[in-house]
Amino acid sequence: MLPKFSNQKGMKLKLSLKQKTAVFGIVLGLSTSAFAAEYPKVIQTAVNQGVKVAKSFPAASGMTGWVLSREGQYSIVFTTPDSKTLVAGLMISESGANLSQEYAEKYIPKPDFAAVFKYLEKTTMIVEGAKAPKGILYAFFDPNCPFCHMTWKALQPYEAAGLQVRWVPVAYLAPSSLPKAIEMLASANPTSAFRANEQNFGKEKNPPAKYTASAYPEIAKKLEKNAELMQKFGFNGTPGIVWKDKSGKIMVKNGMPKLSELPAMTGLPEQKIDDPELARFR
Repeated sequence: MLPKFSNQKGMKLKLSLKQKTAVFGIVLGLSTSAFAAEYPKVIQTAVNQGVKVAKSFPAASGMTGWVLSREGQYSIVFTTPDSKTLVAGLMISESGANLSQEYAEKYIPKPDFAAVFKYLEKTTMIVEGAKAPKGILYAFFDPNCPFCHMTWKALQPYEAAGLQVRWVPVAYLAPSSLPKAIEMLASANPTSAFRANEQNFGKEKNPPAKYTASAYPEIAKKLEKNAELMQKFGFNGTPGIVWKDKSGKIMVKNGMPKLSELPAMTGLPEQKIDDPELARFR
């Protein structure tokens, strides 16, 4: 998974050691191999390790930005004006602007969501809302994610107006996330189990000890596949929302959306939301 520069309100996904290695291997795998004249040595040594240079661009303070890719994953690094030092990490301007995020949005190629959307339509999910929907949203969620809970609350009036939400469970936030997700999917009525979790959110409840990955290996594998799918959409945390706009274009939103964004996301007229807990999201 690539570094995701975002200030969206959501719960961030904790990367495994393997995933972190995949992200930062571009920088950490440098060697002292021979280099070509067109790239600074610190970039060429990465190229010699299988990294591809997708683009270079002028960056702040006389630095040069480089969009590097490996196995379809992109990252941005910088070289100093003398081309002798490679810098990886966030670049922040004196005004506090996240330049790394701006560069990523401008220079990193946009993913082809159409290629993974077909898998999203077939993945393990919990369907809530209208049976004959006027609009459909897909939402990746963790049972312990407070921003997922707020999203659920905000979408209830839209469900009453004809929205269907296809909740895609993942489990990473807390030790109880996996057993809670397994309990939902193992239930005779996953939608009712999901709603019970949301209606009682914040009230400490540990699922029975029997809901473990070893006891339900097939469900645990489905949750792992959902997590992989979530990363393919570029989400670095929950909620991660996917939908098609009126033209059929696939849209994504990482984090709790603003209430003002919901009509465009759902394709439905604005609904009255007077829950005081949601006031900060207006």
